[in-house]
Amino acid sequence: MKFLNCGKTPLGLYPLVDRADKLEILYSLGVTTAQLRIKHLDGNRLEKEIVEAITISNRYNTRLFINDYWELAIKHKAYGIHLGQEDLQEADLEKIHRANIRLGVSTHTTKEIELALNIHPSYLAIGPIFETSSKRVNYSTVGLKELKKWAENLNYPVVAIGGINLKNIHDILSISNISGIAMISELIEQKKISINKTKQLLNLFQKK
Repeated sequence: MKFLNCGKTPLGLYPLVDRADKLEILYSLGVTTAQLRIKHLDGNRLEKEIVEAITISNRYNTRLFINDYWELAIKHKAYGIHLGQEDLQEADLEKIHRANIRLGVSTHTTKEIELALNIHPSYLAIGPIFETSSKRVNYSTVGLKELKKWAENLNYPVVAIGGINLKNIHDILSISNISGIAMISELIEQKKISINKTKQLLNLFQKK
């Protein structure tokens, strides 16, 4: 079993958003990859939000990964699915694979990376690289040294995540085989997408 790749273009700036309406502005600014990580919705409202996000992403021809809700992602033909370690144990990976949907996997330790490699995902997310306030995790920070060691020895695209901002992003961009950098709080100001910060970050990726 090997999941589809994400194409030759690096994943780049990889925003994680909680609602579909944030995607429109990100895509219009030049973001080509995003993840929908919905909280506090269920039932019809949850499904409607996922459908809207997929519709917007298809319009811009971008790569949208649905976090966790793999069954709805399959139902509505999403580009990709992202699973954390707990979700990975519960999801039907064979069904995701048969649906030709790309799969990204969260990893935090060497053991988790080794386990993820057994299923040949589309990319590996590694983190938290630095301390982060956007999500509570029970893992120690990875740090730049470990990230560099892992990234440069893996034959998979790597997405760095956790505590990355405009001040420390240069250290991440200097590491080879980093395909994407996931961000949450750095792109948000007063609960809205910061156009200025998004433009600055996209500019840094273009210079890489």
